[in-house]
Amino acid sequence: MTRREIRENIFKLVFCGEFHTSDELQGQVDAYFEALPEATEAERAYMTQKFNGIKDRITEIDAKINEVAKGWKTGRMGKAELAILRLAVYEMLYDEEVPVKVAINEAVELAKTFGGDDSAAFVNGILAKLVKTNA
Repeated sequence: MTRREIRENIFKLVFCGEFHTSDELQGQVDAYFEALPEATEAERAYMTQKFNGIKDRITEIDAKINEVAKGWKTGRMGKAELAILRLAVYEMLYDEEVPVKVAINEAVELAKTFGGDDSAAFVNGILAKLVKTNA
């Protein structure tokens, strides 16, 4: 799998997390990987590690998003856009392997694919503001 495909799968896991309780979530993750036979064990481990990192820091990540999203708190955001932002913010703040510009670009690409017409601009704007406040 390419890095982009792995990131897309992590996005899908984060998105799935919005619709299940924490008790159900591990079963959903297991089912997701069963439907993804082309993923190697190393890729599954990487995706699981990153997904768990996002899940474990979701309150902190959402607080960062809410700081810069004037008029658009996480509770009002579309689920796809929110999952994309959570993944990107995690990569920007906690994943030293992913350069900030790459995290932003990949988030915008995910928004073009999975979001609405204005999603890419919305995601880009939120992440750009976050970069400025953390500079």
